[in-house]
Amino acid sequence: MEQIREYLESIAHISDDDWEFFTSKLRQKTIKKKEIFLKLGEIENHISFIQSGIVRLFIPKENDENDISFGFSFENQFISAYDSFLTRTPSLYQLQALTETTMLSITYDDLQEVYQKTQIGNLIGRLTAERLFLLKSKREQNLLTLTAEERYLKLFKERPQLIRVMPLKYISSYIGVTAQALSRIRKRIS
Repeated sequence: MEQIREYLESIAHISDDDWEFFTSKLRQKTIKKKEIFLKLGEIENHISFIQSGIVRLFIPKENDENDISFGFSFENQFISAYDSFLTRTPSLYQLQALTETTMLSITYDDLQEVYQKTQIGNLIGRLTAERLFLLKSKREQNLLTLTAEERYLKLFKERPQLIRVMPLKYISSYIGVTAQALSRIRKRIS
């Protein structure tokens, strides 16, 4: 619980009463490596804080090799099919633990109660949503303005652990190139 408190306290101070109420709504869960814990067409009912592990957001295709990875979340970050969570509509993508992943999760209904009954709930919700939006916006801008090689180098610089634990097919999909093109990029850089 200290991990999530440190993260949230970096956004705003939380009173002990608000903290107690908020944490009473959290449930810890561990997801096995490679487990898909939100499937295409399911409504996302949780927003989770990753205590350890890596989660991939992806659009599944008939052939697994053609899946489109478009996001990763890491330790000390929130994860959710956030559009489905907010709109209460079926998700158009899936969430998969790439490593064994431990998370603290809160349901949609419990989060609404936190918003209503605490002084800090709405502020934390808004600021967390803003951070998620900024990550998404940054990714879109990178796809539009950087070359594939620049995107790979930036990813390697910002998330070196990702390169060590992630299959290249996920990385290539994430930066928007084929596995063969990524192999050529890696060869050129070496």
